[in-house]
Amino acid sequence: MRRLNRKKTLNLMKELDAFPKVPESYVETTASGGTVSLIAFTTIAFLTIMEFTVYRDTWMKYEYEVDKDFTSKLRINIDITVAMRCQYVGADVLDLAETMVASADGLIYEPLFFVLLLHTFILVCVIFRMLQLIQSRLQEEHSLQDVIFKSAFKSASTALPPREDNSLQSPDACRIHGHLYVNKVAGNFHITVGKAIPHPRGHAHLAALVSHESYNFSHRIDHLSFGELIPGIINPLDGTEKIASDHNQMFQYFITVVPTKLHTYKISAETHQFSVTERERVINHAAGSHGVSGIFMKYDISSLMVTVTEEHMPFWQFLVRLCGIIGGIFSTTGILHGFGRFVAEVIFCRFRLGSYRSASVPLPDGHTSNHLPLITDNSTH
Repeated sequence: MRRLNRKKTLNLMKELDAFPKVPESYVETTASGGTVSLIAFTTIAFLTIMEFTVYRDTWMKYEYEVDKDFTSKLRINIDITVAMRCQYVGADVLDLAETMVASADGLIYEPLFFVLLLHTFILVCVIFRMLQLIQSRLQEEHSLQDVIFKSAFKSASTALPPREDNSLQSPDACRIHGHLYVNKVAGNFHITVGKAIPHPRGHAHLAALVSHESYNFSHRIDHLSFGELIPGIINPLDGTEKIASDHNQMFQYFITVVPTKLHTYKISAETHQFSVTERERVINHAAGSHGVSGIFMKYDISSLMVTVTEEHMPFWQFLVRLCGIIGGIFSTTGILHGFGRFVAEVIFCRFRLGSYRSASVPLPDGHTSNHLPLITDNSTH
């Protein structure tokens, strides 16, 4: 009884077989079929390699939401060299809440030479030129930013070589570097003549003792960023160099800061991206150009926060796409091969029928017949 039930089960399974086997004696192989198979296998191999490359690659997903964190402090990372002596310049921050953050809270004034030694100058020029090229490409091709996010922490692209100065002369420039913590509201970081002193309505700079002839706000921005310092991330102002054409000249940078959460397979950090607009002009009160000589960076905090997440194709999706490629290639090549054979057979059949022509031959009884076989060119009359 069990053997009978097992036999019925096997017969039922055979009837449900969706892949019936054809005996080899009924299979006909042709040269055209082999050619099409070779093309199909080559195409499948090429597309499989390309699909595996896509599977290994990652992409950045951008999500936007309202930034609800207004109580924390914003870190500003600064590394700027000004072509004036340290005792003549002062740097500080004043925000819209009239809160003043002095440079003594985290900035270092380092005397040095604005004009570098030859070998250091060459290295700095190469690094600055590379940064400027990257910045120009970032403005044209935004997908390059994804590559920079992925390669974060691989190398510190903005790191400058150690500086060597001529100790026989007194330094003529000042490097202001370090970081400051400010409120997350719009503010103004500026470097101008004289040290800053508190004031009931803001602050003031002691510039009366500095001669106008010594004003020179030519500067190099080695690094400027907001938030957590991430090596390898290139910021818009990194590598910027400005040369003043007049003693009384104002350089303005209008910055929009966007809070950013970065989550990749290498790092997870909270930083800030920013965009910048530059402007410079000569202060001439007689011509109606009013203001104060110096370097002014006016920043504003965006209310939107961007979350950048690195994503990867799931393995199951890779398998589904791979099965679609293999099945689609086999089906398409089979259809094309069958259609090609059909067209070839139709053309050859017409050609064969056209090679036959009728001929009238007298019969012994006096009648004629028009149904004789093919008469070739070698036939004799």
